[in-house]
Amino acid sequence: MAQPRSLNPFHALQANRNYRVFWFGQTTSLIGTWMTTVATGWLALELTNSAFRVGVIGAASTFPILLLSLYAGLIADRYNKLRIVTICQSLQLLQSALLFWFTWSHHITFGWLLALVTFGGLIGSFEIPARQAMLVELVDREDLVDAIALNSGGFNLARIVGPSIAAVVIARAGLQWCFALDSLSYLSVLLSLSLIRLPKWSPVLSLVTPLEGLKEGFRYMRSSRAVSGLIGVIAVYSIFGFMYLTMMPVFARQVLHTGASGYGFLLTFVGAGALTGALSLAALGARIRRGKLFAVSAFAFAILTIAFAFAQHVMVAAALLLCLGLTMLINGALANGILQSVVPDELRGRVMAMYVFVYVGFTPIGSFSAGAISNLIGVRWAIGLGGTVMLLYASWAFWRYPEIRSV
Repeated sequence: MAQPRSLNPFHALQANRNYRVFWFGQTTSLIGTWMTTVATGWLALELTNSAFRVGVIGAASTFPILLLSLYAGLIADRYNKLRIVTICQSLQLLQSALLFWFTWSHHITFGWLLALVTFGGLIGSFEIPARQAMLVELVDREDLVDAIALNSGGFNLARIVGPSIAAVVIARAGLQWCFALDSLSYLSVLLSLSLIRLPKWSPVLSLVTPLEGLKEGFRYMRSSRAVSGLIGVIAVYSIFGFMYLTMMPVFARQVLHTGASGYGFLLTFVGAGALTGALSLAALGARIRRGKLFAVSAFAFAILTIAFAFAQHVMVAAALLLCLGLTMLINGALANGILQSVVPDELRGRVMAMYVFVYVGFTPIGSFSAGAISNLIGVRWAIGLGGTVMLLYASWAFWRYPEIRSV
């Protein structure tokens, strides 16, 4: 008789040495990444005083992913994933160092900021699919969903700590030092990657061309109604679901009338809610019906986004962001976990690249749209419109693809 799994949310960390090493290094580095996220958004607002240009900067960090991630998934299927991730993390250290130098030396302009943020997105377009596909090599199969939840938990722990530190650093030393600390934080993930011990990698001998390899991945995704329906939901939510995060600097200053410290304060509530969701999901593991919970989280996320758009006080907004963070985490982690659990190993890089393509790569569409709509009719209506589109699409998608609920 199988033993019931522990409710310990940290089981995947305790049971998998490689994953444990990677998780601690990655989470430490992500604290610096979130400091840069806060500083970049605020710097764009200071340089331009334009909601649209804040949206452009938000889009620039993910637009290269839209162009390159599918090809990057094919690269991840054919080459050493650990080496790809290590090279990309080294280049991201360089990008943060350049952001520090340009800001510290007062040479920063909107053009340079746009170029450096785009460079970071270019690196991410190769790093993210490889890292997502590598995760299954770091844990036992039965711990995969828990590990994905803990990965999201680390990301959102950093979302709490990073903006809090960034608010203090910006107020006391200047936002350029957020970039400097981010550069140093990459040393932790590079150290952790060097400590990972995997079986010797063997080159993949492919008998098909890269184009045929991409077509093979597309054929698989079209043939599975659960996968194609899930990808559709992820795509719409990536466009409209992150508008509230892209526009947070504008919302904080124009609607809630707070400064950089208040902006950082609001982001910590998103992180706190997401961390709660991640630990809950990791503890529940296989006990939950993932498809049904995914549907519930999709509807809740849309409704909470609409409610947040019309918040008038900082503490009301913070409470809604706490709930938004929780539902956003559960929705995203379940989408990732469902895909990882059904995809064949030989197609994992390409399918996870499609996930990255829509989950991250479609975000610039929402960022551009949010900035443009905010300029026309106000930031509240831009965010509220995004929530309404998500609600309508979810209603159609879960009716059209009942297979998603049954996973």
